[in-house]
Amino acid sequence: MGERAPGGALVSNIEVTSATVQRGDIIQLGGRACRVRDLFRLPQGAKQLLFESGELLAIHARTRLIVVRPLRRR
Repeated sequence: MGERAPGGALVSNIEVTSATVQRGDIIQLGGRACRVRDLFRLPQGAKQLLFESGELLAIHARTRLIVVRPLRRR
């Protein structure tokens, strides 16, 4: 179901699109793990992702990315 991250938190690797990406998702870009801090809607279903580092990434509505998502406690 979930895996343990180095810090001990339960995480899950999942595929996301612009419709399903969430704040807190961690995306591997250029060998660096980038955590999504905020999301902004763009025309035609695209989104712009703002990372904790201050960097931006725009993704098309059909873009598919693998992210690490911390599992929420129930």
